[in-house]
Amino acid sequence: MFCNQCEQVAKGGGCIKIGTCGKKPEVAELQDLLIYSLKGLSLFAVEGRKNGISDPEVDKFTVDALFSTLTNVNFDPDYFVNLVTKSVELRERLKAKVSLNGGNVDSRDHAAEFIPAQSIEEMTKQGKATTITPNEVNADVSSLEQTTLYGLKGIAAYAYHAQTLGQTEDTVYAYIHEALSSMLNKDLTLEDWVKIALKCGEINLKAMEILDAANTGKYGHPVPTEVPLGAKKGNAILVSGHDLYDLEDILKQTEGKGINVYTHGEMLPTHGYPELKKYAHFYGHYGTAWQNQHKEFAQFPGSIVMTTNCLQKPHDSYKDNIFTCGVVGWPGINHIQDHDFAPAINRALELPGFSEDVPGKTVMTGFARNAVMGVADKVIDAVKGGDIRHFFLVAGCDGAKPGRNYYTEFVEKVPEDCIVLTLACGKFRFFDKDLGNIGGIPRLLDIGQCNDAYSAIQIALALSKAFGVGVNELPLSMVLSWYEQKAVSILLTLLYLGVKDIRLGPTLPSFLSPNVLDFLVKNYEIKPITTPDEDLAAILKENAVEA
Repeated sequence: MFCNQCEQVAKGGGCIKIGTCGKKPEVAELQDLLIYSLKGLSLFAVEGRKNGISDPEVDKFTVDALFSTLTNVNFDPDYFVNLVTKSVELRERLKAKVSLNGGNVDSRDHAAEFIPAQSIEEMTKQGKATTITPNEVNADVSSLEQTTLYGLKGIAAYAYHAQTLGQTEDTVYAYIHEALSSMLNKDLTLEDWVKIALKCGEINLKAMEILDAANTGKYGHPVPTEVPLGAKKGNAILVSGHDLYDLEDILKQTEGKGINVYTHGEMLPTHGYPELKKYAHFYGHYGTAWQNQHKEFAQFPGSIVMTTNCLQKPHDSYKDNIFTCGVVGWPGINHIQDHDFAPAINRALELPGFSEDVPGKTVMTGFARNAVMGVADKVIDAVKGGDIRHFFLVAGCDGAKPGRNYYTEFVEKVPEDCIVLTLACGKFRFFDKDLGNIGGIPRLLDIGQCNDAYSAIQIALALSKAFGVGVNELPLSMVLSWYEQKAVSILLTLLYLGVKDIRLGPTLPSFLSPNVLDFLVKNYEIKPITTPDEDLAAILKENAVEA
């Protein structure tokens, strides 16, 4: 195997024996074969669109399949065998449709013709032959191609959540197919791949926009909400991942059953949505970020539902209590079918739950774009009056790799006349710290999940319009952490928007070649994080000079 798509790759720039995430070579190679099959399917999806043929099943399948290969989503080899088989079935069906409509189906590319082997062992060998490794001859093209592929996986994650709530956008599906099919074209130049990668950022913005519309359209705009970190006596279900629709179903199906519902990880911001807040048994938040689940899940006295990525190998101590759903899976772990959460609910009723109330701190969430812009005048006046000197967006993924304490220390050292905006699971390094407020405006504003990056972008754009300057001229600095592919797609979106001077850590992506990294530094002033003291001093000095 060779996998370099996440931040925690093994030494040498890629995992070659087993994934740091726990992914075995068999699964890695089947995922590679699935990606390869999607490239072949995409050839005919592109040709179909040229001839007026658009297949919603192909669109949805492509997104679901791509998402399933994102880090910490699915580790079940049988799942990927089925997806590869389905991909080829859809390819042949679409190929016939395109041919009947007069389209060109005379592709000789192997990806457009290959037939999956009958056994999982032979299929794994097929996958090994398609594994993408860094190309020393065309290192920069290879780097941008990989960057685009990982950006596509991020787009797929956002599109998956949006389409679950009925929101779709053909330009998103069309680009995904165009980009995947482009990976079969060996004549594309470095300049071509720069354009394709930046287009990935543009399309990701659209995907995040339709996801925002899906979430706020169904559940209302988040409002500032105080969330307890303690526990309430009684049976309990813990919901982790990102999916609002799954959470709503769990809340509906547990109503009146004496079960309290808790969130974990990136589900924390769901407490701010009016249509979810209305459930009286939607109690509080338990635990922190995804990489701590082994300890936190083992201690939780109820059942656990993993709705999307950030699954780790379940420990024996809780493997009978954890359930997966959607595209998430682990061999031998119970999987929820057709949104029927009865197995998880019944297990919660069998388990002891919390024997008594557990007191705890509270944290605030719900400061998405609508809430922040609702007090925009107050914010603008505070900036103009000198009460707010600077905004820091300290956001992104968390992880177990050393170096991430940088973000805790950075936030602790942010001056008292500055505001910290945050989103995604990186906030769990500091989410429960009381930073006080400036004129009634909390100094720590939780915008939401990584899925809510659109809100952060809209806040920045609205502020730039209000101040009559570009985003890069705002008293706003981005200090980001990354782990998986959604972070890649968000970074590409920021580059597409022309955002500069981003500090990125804890390490830089191993799939960026030296020349591509140099391009990003020269054109977008991307910087690796150093130390909190050095970075804070540099940022505030630059801002003072600009002012």
